[in-house]
Amino acid sequence: MGKTISATEAARHFSDLLNRVGFRGEHYTIARGGKAIAHLTPVTSPVTRRLGELPDLLKKLPSLGKDAVPFAREVFRGIRKAPGLPKKAPWA
Repeated sequence: MGKTISATEAARHFSDLLNRVGFRGEHYTIARGGKAIAHLTPVTSPVTRRLGELPDLLKKLPSLGKDAVPFAREVFRGIRKAPGLPKKAPWA
């Protein structure tokens, strides 16, 4: 079941371990004194998608229907009214 690491190593790199488990789907066995004491595994398997799947995924999204145009109009109105970025950072 994946790689075995010491409890000390797990404690030193816990955040990295969580990222590897959560985003890459890696599995770890944590050992103390050379004896396995815990398994660190993802709750769910990561989903891998290919760029070619994007059009089909977009088709499956719910449609806004008749509300789409007024909604888009409001979004663009908000963008136009939004204040611009400062020319110089205020903290500089």
